Amino acid sequence: MKTNKNIEVGRYVVSPMTQARIGGGFDALVSIRSGQGMASVDRVMQFTPCFRSPKAALRYARVEGMAWAHCH
Repeated sequence: MKTNKNIEVGRYVVSPMTQARIGGGFDALVSIRSGQGMASVDRVMQFTPCFRSPKAALRYARVEGMAWAHCH
């Protein structure tokens, strides 16, 4: 799994990631963390589209993660 740099959006830390699919292509995933210590929460979302490159998957995960953080 490849990660991109963390992005702070308000009280959230957004971490876009990619994962190679067994049959080819790449998945886009994003981790969204908030809180500290025992009160921390980490949500991980995996998206349905299959991407041809890890760069495209990271871009999609970054946009979706930031949009989620801005809305919550």
